[in-house]
Amino acid sequence: MTVAPHRLGALEAALRIDAGTLTAVALVASCLERIAEREPAVGAWEHLDPEAALDRARALDRTPRRGPLHGLPMAVKDIVDVAGMPTGMGSPIHAGAPPAGADAACVALAQARGALPLGKTVTTEFANFHPGKTRNPHALDHTPGGSSSGSAAAVADFMVPLAIGTQTAGSIIRPAAYCGVAGFKPSFGLIPRAGVKPLADSLDTVGSFGRSVADAALLAAALSGWDDLILPAEPPAGPPRLAFCRTAHWDRAQPEAQAAFEAARLAAARAGAGVRVLTLPSDFDALADAQAAIQAVETARALAWERLARGQLLSDRLRDQIDAAAAIPLTRYVDTVEMVRACRTRLPDLTAGVDAIVAPSAAGAAPEGLAATGDPLFNRAWTAVHAPVVHVPVPSGDALPVGVSVVGRFGADPVALGVAQWLEQALAP
Repeated sequence: MTVAPHRLGALEAALRIDAGTLTAVALVASCLERIAEREPAVGAWEHLDPEAALDRARALDRTPRRGPLHGLPMAVKDIVDVAGMPTGMGSPIHAGAPPAGADAACVALAQARGALPLGKTVTTEFANFHPGKTRNPHALDHTPGGSSSGSAAAVADFMVPLAIGTQTAGSIIRPAAYCGVAGFKPSFGLIPRAGVKPLADSLDTVGSFGRSVADAALLAAALSGWDDLILPAEPPAGPPRLAFCRTAHWDRAQPEAQAAFEAARLAAARAGAGVRVLTLPSDFDALADAQAAIQAVETARALAWERLARGQLLSDRLRDQIDAAAAIPLTRYVDTVEMVRACRTRLPDLTAGVDAIVAPSAAGAAPEGLAATGDPLFNRAWTAVHAPVVHVPVPSGDALPVGVSVVGRFGADPVALGVAQWLEQALAP
C-alpha cells in the first residue's frame, strides 16, 4: 500500500527527497491537504499561507540540498518569530500584529539546513496556562496539553512531520505525552532563544516534536546547529544503565501513568538494561514548588508591559498570577533560585553510574475538557534543574496515549536522546 507523504516521519521523508522519489512540493501539498481535512476539528494552527508554503517548496526543489532537513515542513509555535508571518502569542493583545521582520535564531538555523516553516501553531496565552482552541487529535473532547498545544497536535495528527515548541514548566513533554508523539526539551540554553517571546528567563527552553525520537533529534540538531544530536539509525551497541524514579509525586500519578512507568521498566530489563530504583533526597521534593515560584516571578517581569498597558486583555488567571507574583519579596525569589541551583549541582553525583533517569511524563492521559491544559507537576523539577528530557510514548491498549520521560545530565543531550531511542525500540510492539 502506498503511504501518503504526510504520513511519513521526518527521516523517511528526508531519505525519499534525497533519493529523488519525493519532492518538497509533493510533501507540502500532502500536508496541506491533511490540514484542510482535519483543522476544523483539531484547531492546531494560527497562521497558514498555503501558496507561500508551496512557493518555498518549489524553490527548495530547484536548489541543491541544504542539509538534513531539506524540503521538510515544520510547524512553529506562535511565540517564535518567522519572517513574513505574524506572531500572535495566543493573546488578543497581539491579534492583527504585522508580520515579523526576521526569523528567530532557531528558525534561521533550521532554514539554513533546509527546513520549510509551514505556519504558526496554537500556543496558550503567552505560553502560560490559558488554553487556545486546539483539541487532542485522539479524543477531541480532551486537552492536547500546553503550552505547545498546536505543535504537538499537528505532529500527532499527521499535519506536519516536525514542530518547534517551548517549555517553561512542562510545555513540550506534557503535550507530547497527551498527544502520543516524541518530544525533546534540551538542556537549558542549548537552542538559542533570540526571537522567542520570553516567559521566564531562567527556565524557557526551545525544543522539538517528531513522530519518533530520531525525528525530534533531527530537528533539534538543526535548531541548535549541533549536529551531534542527530541519532544513528540504530542505537549504539550495549544497553544503557537506567535509574527509574517515581518522584515525590507518585501518589498523584493515575493508574495509566503508573502502568506505563512499570511497562517501561519491564521492557528495559527484558532488553538487557541495567535497571535500578532512584529515590532522590527529600530536599528535591520542593523543586516543583520552587519552579512554579520562579516562573511566576519571572513571568511578572517578562509581561510587565502587557500587564501595565493592556491588562484588560489578559486572562483573569494570568492577570491575577502577575499581580500575586509582583508582591513576592526579592529575598524569597533569590533564596528559591539558590535552592534550585544547589539541587542542580548535586544531581550528577546522585545519578553517578547510570546513563539516564526514567520518570513519569504526566500524571496520566490527557484529561477530559478544554478549559485547562493539564498539570505540569511531573515536569517542573526536571525543567528547574535544566536537564535534557525526552518523552517516549509507551504503547498501551488505552484510547489515549501515555509515556515516560528519559532525563539526562545537563549538557549530555546526545546521551539522553540515544537512551530514549533505545527505550523506544525496546518498547516497540
